Amino acid sequence: MMEMIINLPKIEDERGNLSFIEENNHIPFTIKRVYWIYDVPGGQKRGGHAFKNADEFIVALSGSFDVVLDNGYELKTINLNRSYYGIYIPRMNWRSLENFSTNSLCLVLSSELYNSEDYIRDYEQYKLLKND
Repeated sequence: MMEMIINLPKIEDERGNLSFIEENNHIPFTIKRVYWIYDVPGGQKRGGHAFKNADEFIVALSGSFDVVLDNGYELKTINLNRSYYGIYIPRMNWRSLENFSTNSLCLVLSSELYNSEDYIRDYEQYKLLKND
């Protein structure tokens, strides 16, 4: 698995802290799309797919959730619960988001614009493509 936890700059101040992300500096790609996931009901999962071309960087801006990664051989769960670090997930890694805390906010930065053809939503197809 090529995922990587990336610590972001954290500027501490008595008035509140500030963190930021710069493309091709803190994350290894140009940001083409930004989206966020929120108001996830208890027990629900998001994701459950892989991307052929898109790399992603995921941050828990508020609350916490688990990122479950599967490269076809190894399963790994990473809990995100701070806004000053996130996880870089390269293309062709199956991922799902689980165990959202109440009022959590998940920020996702993507290297690609939305394209439904980039999604691999069938796990068996993913494993076949991964083994090619």
